[in-house]
Amino acid sequence: MSRIEALSLEHCKLELDDLGIATVTLNRPDKRNALNAATIDELIAIFTALPRDGVRACILRGEGPHFCAGLDLVEHHAADRSPADFMHVCLHWHEAFNKMEYGGVPIIAALQGAVVGGGLELASAAHIRVIDDSAYFGLPEGQRGLFTGGGATIRVADLIGKSRMVDMMLTGRLYRGDEAVTVGLANYLAEDSHAKAYEIAKRCAENLPLTNFAICSAISHVQNMSALDAAYAESFVAGVVNTQPAARERLAAFRDGSGPRIKPTQG
Repeated sequence: MSRIEALSLEHCKLELDDLGIATVTLNRPDKRNALNAATIDELIAIFTALPRDGVRACILRGEGPHFCAGLDLVEHHAADRSPADFMHVCLHWHEAFNKMEYGGVPIIAALQGAVVGGGLELASAAHIRVIDDSAYFGLPEGQRGLFTGGGATIRVADLIGKSRMVDMMLTGRLYRGDEAVTVGLANYLAEDSHAKAYEIAKRCAENLPLTNFAICSAISHVQNMSALDAAYAESFVAGVVNTQPAARERLAAFRDGSGPRIKPTQG
């Protein structure tokens, strides 16, 4: 039995197609797919299993009209956690999102409706984000007496800059549509975010797995290093990836003209 088949899931759904593309669906639509502790446990299990089972790409989506409304505030209020308890909740979220960002499997988030608070933190751990016209991004923690705890200060600030993130938290500002793409919260705006995400996932799945692993893990690691260490790490990764036998086959196809050429499509 594969690691994926062994998973027992209640708050998420996981499907795998013949191309090796997994679809992970947050499945609490009556709660706008808010993230309770059990859902985070399932995300950790899922994103531990996917790279180990050879999944070539992954789509992350939410069931119903919303992607994710963030932290399950009802659960949080009922739990009446101590500071230490909530610190460990946050560390658990970081574990889940780090497994996504650094796991080496391309993750394409298909976003609709609310992508707010912890939902934005979750989406920002994906490698590519696709939105439809209904999607909106927000960080409402400031208005609720809260502070981000799932990596917004790392990933969201990296996407849009410190000043924009501070503005979102202080004022409740929302981004959507073309503006969300322009500031860097999303990569694509499409009529059907899931269909576009699957199109992108198919393209990613055509790449060599080792190359995808490097793109979807090494870049994030390198960004955390000094310039000198980053140059060394990049050279090391390139040495391994660029000499893999499967890459030589693709280079030979380029040399003899049988491989694909990179050129813009005709509009």
